[in-house]
Amino acid sequence: MTLPDGWEMVVGLEVHTELLTRSKLFCGCANHFGSEPNTNICPVCLGLPGSLPVLNREAVDFAMRIGMALHCTIAPSTFHRKNYFYPDQSKDYQISQYDLPINSGGYLDLPDASRVAIERAHMEEDTGKSTHLGGSGRLAGADSSLVDYNRCGVPLVEIVSGPDIRSSAQARLYAAELRGILIATGASDGRLEEGSMRFDANVSVRRPGAPFGTRCEIKNLNSLRSLQRAIDYEALRQIELIDGGGVVRQETRHWDENRGETSTLRVKEDADDYRYFRDPDLVDLAPDQAWQDRVRAALAPMPAARRAAVVALLAAPSEAQLDAVEVVIDLGLERYVHGVAAAGGDAALAVARVANELAADVDHVANLPVDAFVSTLAMEQRGELSATQAKTVLGEVLRHGGDPRAIAAARGFEQLSSDTLGATVATLIASNPDEWSRYRDGDDKLAQFFIGQVMKLTRGQANGKAVIAELQARR
Repeated sequence: MTLPDGWEMVVGLEVHTELLTRSKLFCGCANHFGSEPNTNICPVCLGLPGSLPVLNREAVDFAMRIGMALHCTIAPSTFHRKNYFYPDQSKDYQISQYDLPINSGGYLDLPDASRVAIERAHMEEDTGKSTHLGGSGRLAGADSSLVDYNRCGVPLVEIVSGPDIRSSAQARLYAAELRGILIATGASDGRLEEGSMRFDANVSVRRPGAPFGTRCEIKNLNSLRSLQRAIDYEALRQIELIDGGGVVRQETRHWDENRGETSTLRVKEDADDYRYFRDPDLVDLAPDQAWQDRVRAALAPMPAARRAAVVALLAAPSEAQLDAVEVVIDLGLERYVHGVAAAGGDAALAVARVANELAADVDHVANLPVDAFVSTLAMEQRGELSATQAKTVLGEVLRHGGDPRAIAAARGFEQLSSDTLGATVATLIASNPDEWSRYRDGDDKLAQFFIGQVMKLTRGQANGKAVIAELQARR
C-alpha cells in the first residue's frame, strides 16, 4: 500500500514466540498445546502462596540460540515481576526481564537487503488464555468468560525490533524471515495458527525527516496477512486523524480481522504503571562462556545462508526462480536440490519440482528419499520420462513410496524409440500441412501444437524435447 504524498509510516514489531521446551519456564508442568483446559497446572505456575519458581535450563539454551541467530550480545540478566491485574494471570504479575535482558543489540538482515535492528530478545512467561462468550467475542459486551491456565508459565522470548520498518510489506518480510530463523534454531515451531508466535505492531506516521509521531500498539496479530492489513489500516487512520485536525493518542488497539479495522482497547500504559521490581525468588542469570560456546556450536545454518547456498547452484536465476527458492527454504526441503546438484543434475529443475510438486504434498515428503527424487529427475533429464510423467512418478512415491523406475515401468512410461517417434511426427506433418508450412516459415508457437498431438497419439509417452528435436530436424 502507498501512503498519501508527504507521509511516512514508522513501524516496530514485538514478536512473542513460545519455546519448544518439554516443561514450563519455572515448574515441571507439561508445555503442550491442545491439552484439556486447566490440566497442565500446579501451584508454581498459578502463583499460589508458598510456591517457588525454578528456572528451566533448556529455555535458557533456546533463548541464547535466538539471540545468537540475531547477532545479539548475550549478557547477565535478571528477572522482574511485572504487576497487573487480568484474569489470564492468576498471580497478578508476570515474571519477565526488564532492564537487564539476556539478549540485546542485534540485527536482522532481510532478503531485500534492508537491516532491522533488534533492541532486545528477553525471556518471560506466557499468560493464560481467556475465551469470552457472547457478544463480539471480546471482553467488552461478553456474557461470561472462561480462562484456561494451561498456557500460564509457558516460556516465551519477546523479540523487540527497532523502529526501522517503513512499510507493511517490509514488516511482513521481517516477520516471515524471523519466523524462519526461529524454526531453524529449533527454539520454536513458528505455528501462528496455534498462537506459538504472535505479533504486536507499534505504528506511527510522520513527514519524512520529522521526529517520530505518537505510536499506537496493535496487539496479538496471529498471521502475516493480518499483520500487513492492520499496519496499513492503522497508518491511514492516523493520517486521516491528523489531516482532520485531530491528535493521535498513545494507546493499545485491537485488530478486527472480519471488519478490517483497529479499535481502542486501552490507553497505553507506561513502564511505571506495571510497578516492576526484582523477583525475590530468582537469582541472576549469567551463562558462562563455556555454556554459550556449547549453544553456538549446536546452531544449524540460518535461512539466509541456506538460501544463498541454493541460489549459488542456479545460473542467473530469474525472479520466479528466486521466489521458488524461498518456498524451498521455508519448507526446509533444500536437501533435495543439493542431492540433484551433487549428482550432476539440473538444480533449477530440482528447485521447480520441490517448490511445486513436493510443496503441494509436503505432508508426505517423508515417503520420498532424496535418492528417489534424484533418480526421477535424472530420468526426466535423459528423456526417459516427460515432465508430466516425472510429476506423476513423484506423486506416486510421495503418496505410497516405492522405486521410481519400477513405478515408471508399471505405468508404461517407457521411452519411445526414435523410429516410433519419427514415424508419429511424419504422420502428423502429413495430416496437418498448413500448420507444418507455417512452422517451417518461422511460427515457432506451432511446436506446442505438434507436441500436443504427439502426446495424444502416444498416450503421453513421448518426450517434449525429443519431439522438438525431431521437428527441427525435419524443418
